[in-house]
Amino acid sequence: MPAIPIIDTHVHLWDPARFRMSWLDGNALLDRPYTIDVYHEQTRGLPLEAMVFVECGVEPQYTFLEARWAVECAQADPRIQGIVAAAPVEFGLRSRSYLEALVALDPRIKGVRRLLQDEKDIEVCLHPDFVRGVQLLSEYRLSFDLCVRHWQLPAITALVRRCPHTQFILDHLGKPDVKAHLLDPWRDQLRELAALPNVACKISGLVTEADPSYWKPDDLAPYISHVLEVFGEDRVAFGGDWPVVLLASPHGRWVETLQNLTASMTETAKSKLWNANGRRLYRLQIA
Repeated sequence: MPAIPIIDTHVHLWDPARFRMSWLDGNALLDRPYTIDVYHEQTRGLPLEAMVFVECGVEPQYTFLEARWAVECAQADPRIQGIVAAAPVEFGLRSRSYLEALVALDPRIKGVRRLLQDEKDIEVCLHPDFVRGVQLLSEYRLSFDLCVRHWQLPAITALVRRCPHTQFILDHLGKPDVKAHLLDPWRDQLRELAALPNVACKISGLVTEADPSYWKPDDLAPYISHVLEVFGEDRVAFGGDWPVVLLASPHGRWVETLQNLTASMTETAKSKLWNANGRRLYRLQIA
């Protein structure tokens, strides 16, 4: 296990009995409570210094309640130092009242996410109202997590270009098709996105894009290598994607795999990946 204190920038906590989460229907593994106590039990032995809670795809009627619950979780466990809440940025300037209420909840709310991965028409993110809503985030010192699939990267790159003052964080490397060992055109599209200075990338969620039962570290290696190349050591951060990661791997196996695949990095670069970059990107308190 890494000797460097870990900041896990992508942790989901949920209780399906509290908030409606239709995407869990029929999923026997995930359709159950995953609370902070369960997270700590399943990550026992890791040098976890801090975590960032990321919204969990609850139905829209519950998003603000989920953010309030995340604050309660953080009050109970001070290692939850950042919260990425859901927000309806697609309403443009009319999302201002929601953002104001969100940041008033707690200073640990550092960013927002509006899921795009299941949009049939990804061009929705380039609608003028959507763009204006994302541009608003910089006024509230909120970052924007991008959860998209690899074929959506060109549209996302166009969105990032139109919002130069907003900090973007790409989740899960843009979800490349690891299972099919498909590297192109993902590589060129990611390079184009990474050329924009206001976007960083979480190294997270990769094992669930591979064959969940038969993946090997070598399957992941070219994707991680490319992300490190195009984003550089200052714009990558570790994310566990717990408990979704359990569909393909225990949390500890993912950590060990990433540690082994980045063993050749300098100690400074490792410290940035596992800790410093996550702290900076989400503006977490100084340890």
